[in-house]
Amino acid sequence: MATPQRPTWPVRADDARGLGRLGVEAVLGVVGMVEQLHHTIGRVAPPLGAPSEGPARGLSGWVYGAVRGTTRAVGLGLDRGLGWLAPHWPEARDSARREALLAVLNGVVGDHLAATANPLAIPMRWRHQGRPVESTPEAQAQAWPDAGPNLMVLLHGLCMNDLQWDRDNPHDLPTLGRELGYTVVRLHYNSGEAIGTNAEALAERLEQLLAAWPVPVQRLALVGHSMGGLLARGACHAAAQAGMAWPARLQRLVCLGTPHHGARLERGGHGLERLLGLSPYAAPFARLGAVRSAGITDLRHGRVRAPAPGEGELPDPTPLPAGVAVGLLAATTAERARGWRHALVGDGLVTLDSAWGEHRDPARALAVPPSGKALITRADHWDLLAHPEAAAVLRRWLR
Repeated sequence: MATPQRPTWPVRADDARGLGRLGVEAVLGVVGMVEQLHHTIGRVAPPLGAPSEGPARGLSGWVYGAVRGTTRAVGLGLDRGLGWLAPHWPEARDSARREALLAVLNGVVGDHLAATANPLAIPMRWRHQGRPVESTPEAQAQAWPDAGPNLMVLLHGLCMNDLQWDRDNPHDLPTLGRELGYTVVRLHYNSGEAIGTNAEALAERLEQLLAAWPVPVQRLALVGHSMGGLLARGACHAAAQAGMAWPARLQRLVCLGTPHHGARLERGGHGLERLLGLSPYAAPFARLGAVRSAGITDLRHGRVRAPAPGEGELPDPTPLPAGVAVGLLAATTAERARGWRHALVGDGLVTLDSAWGEHRDPARALAVPPSGKALITRADHWDLLAHPEAAAVLRRWLR
């Protein structure tokens, strides 16, 4: 007689607990926003000026306090109830959709998830076929039984995950890497954390990866898409500062659509947030605009490391790693590399000057020769992951 299979659900017990905590925090945030607006209207504030801070007074203050207290009590009961149910929770299915949604959530509020120990926070780790791999010789030999001396490390971008490098296309990066004789290794990380924080963690994990690799590593290539390119640059800087061994094996650094000098979309969001803050009546709504992670705000100017003491909003330039061949690949949705669409829109998220590291201040420009820069037209930010023209360029750079 066949043994009945346990039913599977689309979410895990930890997913439910994490979403429950986020729901409670969202309600508390909305209550605070409404209370601030109520307080501003009650004191008949002028249309421009600093927003009024502090709780409402009298009966209104008691009502808001009661709502917050009730919400926290409900949240605590829900969290404990889900914790009790966890051992009895039906087995959850692994799915690309869940991975994609989790990656987006971490990209938007991942620093908050990590700071509050939310189960939805993605830990940084190496993965193979969606499964985590520890940095031990045994685990790596089991995950990559044909491990070779040449490593290609793929670093995904904001709100993405390591599975999204696969595009069911002969021109995607994993296929190209194997064709060129690399063993392809993928990083899975919380893209909402500050880029400098992730870069320092990546530098340490690369040190552990190469030390435990089944065979001596001869050549290392780092390939980063979008934020992943900033992460690679930051890791090189952190490793050099710490005197790590792995940079000696690094021969190629390739950035695909990386905003080396920032993304205009994030600068626009920051400008809107500051504009709303000019009026005490609009300031509560600026909180909604501020609900974006440290990883996103670091994209404002392409910050690759933690800010130095006394450093302004515009970060000091971080040099490229010495002695490493660097390739900067950009895209534009325009048919030709000219016109307003090409100049303002670029690939939809990153403009050509930022992707190529060009800057009107020579001290901030990335010193990459013309042979290390390439542009593909009629392509967007995500086409760089599996475009035939992009593959041709990468084949030349990575061979």
